[in-house]
Amino acid sequence: MSHDDQAQIGTEAKAAYWKENLKILSILLTIWFVVSYGCGILFVDALDTIKIGGFPLGFWFAQQGSIYTFVVLIFVYVWQMNKLDRKYDFHEED
Repeated sequence: MSHDDQAQIGTEAKAAYWKENLKILSILLTIWFVVSYGCGILFVDALDTIKIGGFPLGFWFAQQGSIYTFVVLIFVYVWQMNKLDRKYDFHEED
C-alpha cells in the first residue's frame, strides 16, 4: 500500500470519527436542551402536578434536575468518546 493510500485511509477515518463525534454531541446537547429548557420552562406547568419530596417536579427540574442531567451527560460523553477512540484507534500521545 502506498503512502498516498495510507494517507487517504487516515483522512477517511478522521472524517468518519468526526462525523460520529458530532452525532454524539448533537444527541447529548438535544437531551440537555430538552431537560433544561423544556422541563424547566416549557413543560413546567404539566410537571408541577407531580411532587417529589414535597416540591413540584417542574421546580425541581429548573433548580436541580438540569444540573444533575448535565453532570450525567458529561460522564456519558466521556464514555462514548473513549469507545469511539478505541473504535478508530485514536489515542492520546504520551
